Amino acid sequence: MRLVMTLLVRDEEDVIEANLAHHHDHGVDFVIATDNGSVDGTVAILEAEERAGRLRLIHEPEDTYAQHRWVTRMARLAAAEHGADWVINNDADEFWFPRSGDLASTLASVPEDVDVVVAQRHNLIARPDGEPMVIRQATALQHPGLGDGPLPPKVAHRAHPEITVLQGNHEVDGLSGGTLDDGRIDILHVPVRSYAQFANKIAKGGAAYARNTELPQEVGHQWRRLHARQQDGTFDEEWAGLLLSDEAVAAGLADGSLVRDERLVGLLPR
Repeated sequence: MRLVMTLLVRDEEDVIEANLAHHHDHGVDFVIATDNGSVDGTVAILEAEERAGRLRLIHEPEDTYAQHRWVTRMARLAAAEHGADWVINNDADEFWFPRSGDLASTLASVPEDVDVVVAQRHNLIARPDGEPMVIRQATALQHPGLGDGPLPPKVAHRAHPEITVLQGNHEVDGLSGGTLDDGRIDILHVPVRSYAQFANKIAKGGAAYARNTELPQEVGHQWRRLHARQQDGTFDEEWAGLLLSDEAVAAGLADGSLVRDERLVGLLPR
């Protein structure tokens, strides 16, 4: 059983080392990473991993956030050139946790007629800079202030050289087997880690979506909207709305809509 993880990254130096270490510790054998124009220390970290033989680095200069094409390329390489049995298409702000064992043994135990395993995501909520991220939503919902409704899950899939990964890594095409959603894997998602990180993400990602002519306008809607708020000078109001007050956190813990989750303590920077 060989498990390969793909990563599409841009300016993730605050979290990428923790992400790589966590997933190697939890059964990932090899990583294929695409860097999309990082200007911080991300590339140096990935190059060090490549020299150690744990990672293959691809540089993607196109600035249109064509995630579906770039992740599909990596997923196909995992099958065709890196001997993968299963593939996890991941983001730097997502940490996959198996219910028991590690990720490799968890996926190895999937019935042979199943090709896709669903992993529900849960957001650790934004806190003021410097405070540990240990509070998450009890159910798979959008981060407060970043939308309403459910937070779509991600999927792991059996390796296939002609797989297609759809935008967002929520679905794949090209496999004929069944889909399993039994809670054997879940994901802690940390999309909002600091003001500087989130503002940079929106500035670059929102502009990239604006340049993309392949995707409909509703794809990346929140990134596009928040980028517009940066352009009109009202982004700080959006940021303030992402930070739950201590009173709101206490109320959420009391009513069960929020729970304390310390699985990333010691991994994420403060």
